[in-house]
Amino acid sequence: MAKRLTTFSKFLITLLIVGAIVFGGRWVLQNTEFGRNLLSNKPEDSSNFQDGKDDDVIKIGVVTWGGYAGGQYFNRGFDPNPESRFTKEYGLKVQFKVLDDFDASRAAWKSGEVDLLWATIDAFPTEVNSLIDYKPVVVFQADWSRGGDAIVVRRGINSVADLKGKKIAVAELTPSHSFLIWLLEAGGLSPNDVQIVPQSNAIDAAEVFKAGSVDAAVVWSPDDEACLRAVPGSKVLESTRSASNIIADVFIAKKDWVEANFDRMQKLYEGWMRGAAEINSSDAAKRKAAKILADNFPGFTVDDTYKAINNVRLTTHGDNLNFFGLNPNYKGVTGESLYSRMAQTYTKLGYIDGKVPSWRLISYPKLVQKTNLQGPEHAAETSRSFSNLTEEEGRGKEAIATKRVSINFRTGEYQLDENAKYIIDKEFVDIAKAFANARIRIEGNTDNVGSRSSNIRLSKKRAEAVRDYLVREHGFDPNRFIVVGNGPDKPVASNETAEGRAKNRRTDFQLVRD
Repeated sequence: MAKRLTTFSKFLITLLIVGAIVFGGRWVLQNTEFGRNLLSNKPEDSSNFQDGKDDDVIKIGVVTWGGYAGGQYFNRGFDPNPESRFTKEYGLKVQFKVLDDFDASRAAWKSGEVDLLWATIDAFPTEVNSLIDYKPVVVFQADWSRGGDAIVVRRGINSVADLKGKKIAVAELTPSHSFLIWLLEAGGLSPNDVQIVPQSNAIDAAEVFKAGSVDAAVVWSPDDEACLRAVPGSKVLESTRSASNIIADVFIAKKDWVEANFDRMQKLYEGWMRGAAEINSSDAAKRKAAKILADNFPGFTVDDTYKAINNVRLTTHGDNLNFFGLNPNYKGVTGESLYSRMAQTYTKLGYIDGKVPSWRLISYPKLVQKTNLQGPEHAAETSRSFSNLTEEEGRGKEAIATKRVSINFRTGEYQLDENAKYIIDKEFVDIAKAFANARIRIEGNTDNVGSRSSNIRLSKKRAEAVRDYLVREHGFDPNRFIVVGNGPDKPVASNETAEGRAKNRRTDFQLVRD
């Protein structure tokens, strides 16, 4: 008769079986292809993603803004997490840190608390010298502001010319300041023609306007809507929806850090661009991105963040090729042209001491060059298509800004000489590119010498010559332009003197409401 096993014997047998399973399983995992595949696909413990102190985490400093949604959407949140597509598809851990205080964000970047930091290329010339010891480089563009920045004005201000002498609240040396400078120039004014009321940030500028202390303010969305609700009769004079190529959000990093982490940075860029392309192509993806932003921006609803994303152009890989001047056929605004122009502008205004480093020294296009993303979703943004307007329809459009440029023609002639082309290039082409979504009215004007009818015909031919040059030489859409011949009907000075007649022989470039 067989003996029953004792309790102790059963325990020993159980230990042996468990041990065999453990050691056998470990051998399979470590010594077979099947096991190695299981290990490589093993989900990481989510606790490894939470503290953000891991040296493997790429830490990115951002502000409360919709333009970084491409990366945040691809990361499926702001913190490192096992569901992040950066982690699943590239093996990266990524963390976004909201640093709305400008000085604190720069201190965090210098100390290494963040590896990448937001900047705008228009304002970067004003701070680059303070960062130069850290060898800052621009690694990629995240967005163009497209309505996210606006100038709100009180009742009675209908054009840029109406801003002359008025009090304008603006955060100096920020994208808001850059936008104001461009808009004033498009209207033939300079910052010296208005009363700048400096503010620490765009939020404070909005509060000053709502309090009635200033005539206008440059604000960020959605504060523009709050201003309109608070101040009866106020309106948005202009926004970056038409001033579409002025404020470019980029990310900077220390050059030594980028080169030491080049492979990870290239993967980060590629994933970010894929995220941006998906949001641009799919409303469902955009709403997922908006939910991620709302979860991480206190006080903002999903509707708020959805609008914030709609107020930018999330740049694609194709846009970055254009931005870094890597597309020889592109004739629009590049990072170099914007950076160089604003460096000169802020220097002339006295905001920059010393020489600003050249674009070649602060740009780092290698990540973009290394990446190969194909397909229409990764292509660069196309120019806006304008419908054709008759002269009569175009005359009725309200002018937002008027810039008067003196182009000298020989008596009775309308052909542009080389000097006239130089003046157009110097005085207006950059404005036309910066306000790429705005229609432009070109008005030819003459003095009163000769008959009115012949002067009207001549002035229109001169305006047409200017339009044709801009289309032929700079690739602008011909339908964008409204051509008007005023002849002697709109003088700006007396025709009784030679000096006055010279002022009346001019060409007016006007940005008009569509």
